[in-house]
Amino acid sequence: MPEKNLSSDLEIDNLPNRLTILRLAMVPVVLACLYGAAANISPSWTSGLGWTAAWIFAAASITDFFDGYIARKRGIVTVFGSFIDPIADKFLTVSSLIMLQALDRVPAFIVIILVLREMYMTSLRLLATNEGISVPVSSLGKWKTAIQMVGIPMLMANEPWWIFPFPILGTILIYAASILSLWSAISYSINMIAKLKQSRAVKKSASKENNE
Repeated sequence: MPEKNLSSDLEIDNLPNRLTILRLAMVPVVLACLYGAAANISPSWTSGLGWTAAWIFAAASITDFFDGYIARKRGIVTVFGSFIDPIADKFLTVSSLIMLQALDRVPAFIVIILVLREMYMTSLRLLATNEGISVPVSSLGKWKTAIQMVGIPMLMANEPWWIFPFPILGTILIYAASILSLWSAISYSINMIAKLKQSRAVKKSASKENNE
């Protein structure tokens, strides 16, 4: 039985991982479309590539939801999935934000805030793992991700759609995501410090009892 569990943990070929790999494969396609839009060969060329990038980004975001949902529903937790899923998310969002800044659709300081926040949170999670503590993702962090995932494709399209002014809405959402990103990072840091103090107190107490 333990051998079966180990094999399952090391499995790569399952549906959640396939969706994650598909999302990762979409990253260069999105970037190629945005790079083509930046070339500004013609208005129709720029518009078409912007909308293509937006739709592909939206599809990639949907795979992000479904791979997590399927993994939780079926109890599929693998080493590969735990490693590649956050990488795929960051590759998609960070590279898209950088390209949108190059297209002058997102201010540089907003990109800096969002990218540095991702680096900071990754470091904090590594520290939490090393210390053997668990700090769950806050609702603020989830809202930040959701708002960001909606705002980015709006700015990729950068044109009104039906009655929705995508450029304005996208800008508002990206600003909101940057505010929530700072707020959630502070909240996560406070919770982690509290968990670290609690963990250290427990270890100190256990060590004291063993010495006695």
